[in-house]
Amino acid sequence: MLNLGKFVREHATYNPERTAMRMAEKSYSYGQLEALSNQLANYLAAQGIGRGDKVALSCPNLPYFPIVYYGVLKAGAAVAPLNVLLKPREIAYHLNDCDAKAYFVFEGTAELPMAQAGKAGFDEALACEHFVVMTADPAQLGPIEGAMTLGKIFATQPSSCDLVATEPSDTAVILYTSGTTGQPKGAELTHFNMVMNAIGSSQLIYSPGTHMKDHVFMTVLPLFHSFGQTVGMNNMFYGGGQITMLPRFDAKQVIDLMQAHKVTIFAGVPTMYWALLGEAKDLPTEAFKALKSKLQFCLSGGAAMPVELLRNFEAAFDVPIMEGYGLSETSPVASFNHRDRERKVGSIGQSIWGVEMKVVDQDDQGMPVGEPGEIVIRGHNVMKGYYKRPEATAEAIRGGWFHSGDVGVMDEEGYFFIVDRLKDMIIRGGFNVYPREIEEVLMTHPAISLAAVVGVPNEEHGEEIHAFVVLKENESTTSQEIISWSKEQMAAYKYPRVVHLSQSLPMNATGKILRRELREQVKA
Repeated sequence: MLNLGKFVREHATYNPERTAMRMAEKSYSYGQLEALSNQLANYLAAQGIGRGDKVALSCPNLPYFPIVYYGVLKAGAAVAPLNVLLKPREIAYHLNDCDAKAYFVFEGTAELPMAQAGKAGFDEALACEHFVVMTADPAQLGPIEGAMTLGKIFATQPSSCDLVATEPSDTAVILYTSGTTGQPKGAELTHFNMVMNAIGSSQLIYSPGTHMKDHVFMTVLPLFHSFGQTVGMNNMFYGGGQITMLPRFDAKQVIDLMQAHKVTIFAGVPTMYWALLGEAKDLPTEAFKALKSKLQFCLSGGAAMPVELLRNFEAAFDVPIMEGYGLSETSPVASFNHRDRERKVGSIGQSIWGVEMKVVDQDDQGMPVGEPGEIVIRGHNVMKGYYKRPEATAEAIRGGWFHSGDVGVMDEEGYFFIVDRLKDMIIRGGFNVYPREIEEVLMTHPAISLAAVVGVPNEEHGEEIHAFVVLKENESTTSQEIISWSKEQMAAYKYPRVVHLSQSLPMNATGKILRRELREQVKA
């Protein structure tokens, strides 16, 4: 028997008063989280939902997310967290695709009416039988007339329950990929996958002699995403630590909460570090010192961290950023810069315990040290497969290795370096050009704060290189000046022929730059 829900129960049994999560000024103890998630599990059991069933969840970073998440797991069902920005048609697709029997959705806001969108999607998913709205105020009925609410569940269900005896190989979570190539696919992650990755994350983050219960983790990465879910929530609840929740990333609010809640660990994607660096410059000296005195450790993942940004942030905040790597299909962590080993700036580190990684060519033959190829992975972290997609699973997991779609190189000490996504590689005049390499160079320009590079179809060269850049505050330059500067810094086939000066770059809910939208802007 192995159930991810045991993380909460363990600390609720022995340390029920310890704080598990905070949202603004409200806090929840492990005892409260246990009781509320038990009530959720009891409601599901009363509806006949249990082991092997699927329950979908649409919720920003609010206390409701862990309550429903662990309640579903305790009931023996699998949870399918959905992106909170999905529209009705997309919600219906996900509910149908994962065979959800119940759907929990936060009521949302005037700007993002999640309950209305969720109900419209639910109505199109005929096999999904139960619709539950999570209202901001549990005592309120919410915007959907006649709908079951989480508040009603809390008012009627008992606060204790038995933990359903799930097997290590049972599906615990279905995480949907972004769907950049076709419809989104659901990666089936088992209880074993998720438990091992959470435990492994804790061993990577915390130095010997420290106690996880003394740490406060800033949770701004969306919990519906694998990074925030495993490395933030599951990791902290495994060790009895505390998470501080913010529904949506805002650099000023993050800085304020880091001070108020004495945050010790921050995890984010590179664009978040870029925003925090810009916000911190206006912070009073004493307040900045107080913030830095508590912050002990930072983690980066989700996208490659530009070396220039890493160095600037570390110099300002006086804290190390340890970069790792993983995918939804790998629970997510596959490699990391280990605390007790040399950190190599620009590297995603070495594979974690129990996981193997290597670099292969198109025929799955190993590449020599230092030569680029596709990163492949095998170990306890690799998904069971894509839900109801045996052909896609067979394509992704070949010869026992999961094929990441990422181009990387490995050095002689087993450290991996991401070159780029295979699908983002630009072929200009027969030469392979990797956007990340160009972005790294552009970020060293004294006037550039952020950069993204895409390939655009071109009759003469096959593809042409376009760069989108955001300038630093109070800096000015021209597109032509940047092109001329780039020409001096890079080989002739690499430098961008077109530079777009932008106020901002499009990003998804996890803070990743949306190259697809940039390509569309050029086409328009």
